[in-house]
Amino acid sequence: MSAKNRLGNYFEDFSIGQEIVHATPRTVTEGDVALYTALTGSRFAVGSADAFALGLGFPRSPVDSMLAFNIVFGKTVPDISLNAIANLGYASGRFGQPVYPGDTLSSTSTVIGLKENRDGKTGVVYVNSRGTNQRGEMVLDYCRWVMVRKKDAASPAPAAVVPELPDSVAAADLVVPVDLEIEKYDCALAGSTDLWNDYQVGEQIDHVDGMTIEESEHMMATRLYQNTAKVHFNQHAEKSGRFGRRIVYGGYVISMARSLSFNGLANAFSIAAINAGRHVSPAFAGDTIYAWSSVVDKMALPGRNDLGALRLRTVATKDRPCADFPYKLDDGSYDPSVLLDFDYTVLMPSRA
Repeated sequence: MSAKNRLGNYFEDFSIGQEIVHATPRTVTEGDVALYTALTGSRFAVGSADAFALGLGFPRSPVDSMLAFNIVFGKTVPDISLNAIANLGYASGRFGQPVYPGDTLSSTSTVIGLKENRDGKTGVVYVNSRGTNQRGEMVLDYCRWVMVRKKDAASPAPAAVVPELPDSVAAADLVVPVDLEIEKYDCALAGSTDLWNDYQVGEQIDHVDGMTIEESEHMMATRLYQNTAKVHFNQHAEKSGRFGRRIVYGGYVISMARSLSFNGLANAFSIAAINAGRHVSPAFAGDTIYAWSSVVDKMALPGRNDLGALRLRTVATKDRPCADFPYKLDDGSYDPSVLLDFDYTVLMPSRA
């Protein structure tokens, strides 16, 4: 049998400092934007209407932050997580230049940490991944760590290296478009009069609405982002796996939670940072997703009095409305309904 096919990297194939150029570049199209809207129901005005975006100084509507994330992430899967058991977490993520239809996105990754697990059959790989546009400008830079199978349990364990990652991205490190004319922001068209000034640290927001994941939808999303992980798209293989069925791609769950957050955070028009994140439990077709958010911090932006940043923690649940904000139990473990615990920073207009 020819050895020209690729079986993905196993834990022992990674080394500290290893740099990986991911195939293939992807040109974002208006079709991608339309499909993303169809799959998530995203309603944020800046990403929905060219006229609204033009009024603020954008050349046209930028694509949703999470669509850009998923495309950049999808490039990394064949090299980083094709043989993964689980994607464990995110940190130190910054969004850079806005992405527009017509932009071509590429991804590269650097291995920054390795630690074999006690079972000797798996290990955790830490990577810093970077997405750039056709001009080489950064559109996304983030870290994640993933549990990957070993090909040979007898292979020697590497020296453990666990990187120190910040708890959050500082306001001074956020990339903020400098030419935005926020004074022209139309709250009526955006869907809410609540601006940065109106949110308080510790406030909890129930996003109320729920969306049920259909099998066809999460499969389409996985293919849209060219995510080749078998656990998401190969039912023939997964029927004998841990769950007996395909797992919904975690980025799709984040996208759904972000879209649901419109009800309560309609003016959070852009994600500026991913501070931390964990996929607490798997989602499957048929699960109904709900979400709530808490305000972790309010940050003024250097040199801006028309725009502020909110650090949010959004928790997504399955088959349980969030009116009582389920999160953790008395023993510190997560409530069984929790799918996602996501810590991120958004930009929002402020009253000067």
